[in-house]
Amino acid sequence: MLMFLLRRFGIMVLTAVCLTFIVFFLTNLAPNLEKLARSEGSVRMSDEQVQSWLATHGYAQPLVKRYGEWLGVLPGWTATDAAGVTTGRCINAAVPAESAPTRCGVLQGDWGYSTVFKRPVSEILGRALVATGWLMLWVMIIMVPSALALGVLAGMREGSRTDRFLSTIAIATTATPEYVSGVILIALFASATVGVSPWLFEHGWIEGRTWFQGTATSAMDDITFWNFGLPVITIAMYGMGYIARMTRASMTEVMTAQYIRTARLKGVSFRQVVLRHALRNALIAPFTVIMLQIPWLLNGVVITETLFNYKGFGWTLVQGAGNNDVELLLSCSVVAVVIVLATQLISDIGYAFLNPRIRIS
Repeated sequence: MLMFLLRRFGIMVLTAVCLTFIVFFLTNLAPNLEKLARSEGSVRMSDEQVQSWLATHGYAQPLVKRYGEWLGVLPGWTATDAAGVTTGRCINAAVPAESAPTRCGVLQGDWGYSTVFKRPVSEILGRALVATGWLMLWVMIIMVPSALALGVLAGMREGSRTDRFLSTIAIATTATPEYVSGVILIALFASATVGVSPWLFEHGWIEGRTWFQGTATSAMDDITFWNFGLPVITIAMYGMGYIARMTRASMTEVMTAQYIRTARLKGVSFRQVVLRHALRNALIAPFTVIMLQIPWLLNGVVITETLFNYKGFGWTLVQGAGNNDVELLLSCSVVAVVIVLATQLISDIGYAFLNPRIRIS
């Protein structure tokens, strides 16, 4: 197991370096850098002035060298102008040239400065990840138990009416994108003119004009059921069907195994067969699927967070991409890559513990 973990960790590091370099290359293409220079300098800058601005701010160096500086394995660039003023990657208003460190990259905890929000990227990402973390937590709390219950109930009685009904629900939720289900939920529960809210208001069952809030911006400071329920349900509905279908397929396969038939022939009750013999083995395959929902939730909440104006990781990623915020985009890519790779490692370890055959081999 130790050698397995060491190999996987080495592969994780290599994969992270390759993926971040690809993102670094794409975000540092010439058109993006030119757009950055004009947005930070002046839109009326000539081509010569653009090249001068890029050279002054360290963007004229070779790509690999700039990647090493951004990563923190190479010393940051420095330049001295005609007036004798020294500037550099690690030099800013808070850190003068005399006390500036040699390296200041991701490995040193310096994530750069956002050109859109005019704040350090670490502050922006910290707040965004906390907000998305709460969203992911509540989605998992609702989505996983509901999906497992649907899958187990459907798999217990393959081909029955219950199986067909639950399978139809699972397929329908998975086939409906978040931007469709989100709009439907807003129209049903967060509209003052259509849906159930006007009817509830007329009968005096709710105080406000709407039952739920159509925006989750207020949830950034104070999470309540009314401002956080719709985005959580929107994401949970989309992911629930996939997990339920995988659980049903695994449960169906286990229920036809020989040891299940033997237990039934020995007179063991159907309830005990399911709980003591079938359930654990049926959850081996869905465990991997559930773990893979974590990176999907981190990167897949872009639509939902934008729809409900919830300023989490997805919303921040959209703002960075739409405004050509290079440093913010690179930092978001690092977070996404690390979480995806870490989740896959945890999934492999958990799968080995659940399946003795994998652990022995």
